[in-house]
Amino acid sequence: MEREFIEWLRSRLLPHNRLRLGPGDDAALVQLAQAADCVVTTDMLMDGVDFRLGEHDPRRIGRKALAVNLSDLAAMAARPVAVVVSLALPQAGGRKLAEELYDGLIPLAEEFDTAIAGGDTNSWNGPLVINITAIGETTPRGALLRSGANTGDAILVTGSFGGSILGKHFDFTPRVREALLLKERYEVHAGIDVSDGLSLDLFRLAEESRCGALLDPNSIPVSAAAVELARAQPAGISALDHALSDGEDFELILAVPPAEASRLLADQPLGVPVTKIGEFVPDRGLWRRKPDGSREPMVPRGYEHAF
Repeated sequence: MEREFIEWLRSRLLPHNRLRLGPGDDAALVQLAQAADCVVTTDMLMDGVDFRLGEHDPRRIGRKALAVNLSDLAAMAARPVAVVVSLALPQAGGRKLAEELYDGLIPLAEEFDTAIAGGDTNSWNGPLVINITAIGETTPRGALLRSGANTGDAILVTGSFGGSILGKHFDFTPRVREALLLKERYEVHAGIDVSDGLSLDLFRLAEESRCGALLDPNSIPVSAAAVELARAQPAGISALDHALSDGEDFELILAVPPAEASRLLADQPLGVPVTKIGEFVPDRGLWRRKPDGSREPMVPRGYEHAF
C-alpha cells in the first residue's frame, strides 16, 4: 500500500529544478544556492488541536499544514525551496485521507515554486498528525531575525488581525512574496509572523531584541472577522481584544527605522496594507499608549502550548 501511494504521489508532482531526487529513496537531494544560508523550519499539526478532521475538509487541512511552514520562512525573509511531509494517518480510510491532504497542499507548493521532496507516511490507531519541514534559502541581504529591533524603530504590520477562526486560519496566503520584496527594497531590522497572537508575538520579538514595544491601540488594524466575533459576544471580548490575542493571522510584524518606515508607509508597495501600530522603546515589556499620551503595561496574550 505504501509503495502504491508513493507512486500515486510521484504522478501528482511536477518536475522541479531544485529537486535532484524526490520521493521514493531513503532521502531527497535538493540543490541550494551556493552563497545562501539554508533556512529550516518545521511545524506539527494535530487533529483536535489545530483542526478537527470530522468538521473540516482534509484539503484545507493539508494546505494549512504547508502554509504555516511557508509563513515561518516569510518571517525570516527566506525563499522557499523544498518541503518534506510526514503523516501519521488513522488506519481507517488512511489512503484516501492522504490523497486529499496532498490535493490541498500541492497547489500551494506549486504557487510558491516549492518542491515536495519526500517525507514519511505511517498509520496508527490515533488521530491525524501532520508534520512538515520546510527548507528555504536566504537572499543576498540575509535573513530577517527576531533579535534585530532597535529602540526607536517603528512597529509595522501587514494586513489585519483577529477572528481567524472564522476561516482565515485555513485560507490565509503566507506573506513570502511580501517579505522578500520588503527585505530587498527597504531597511528592515527584525521580523516575526503572527501565529499565536499579535500581542504575544510582538512581545517575543521585543524580548529577543532586548527592548520593549509600545502599542497605539487606535492604530491596530482590526479585521472584519474580529468585529463579527465581538458582535456575537456583546458581553464578551471586544474586537480589539480579538485582534490582540486570537492568533493564526499569519501576518508579519516588522521593526523598521523611522525614516525608512515613513517611506515604506508612503509607498505601500504590497498588495496588502502596511500599518504602523507603535514603536520599540528602551523599557522591556509590552506597553499601551493611553489617550493622554502616557503609557501603561500590557499583558501579552495569545495561544501557548502547555507542557
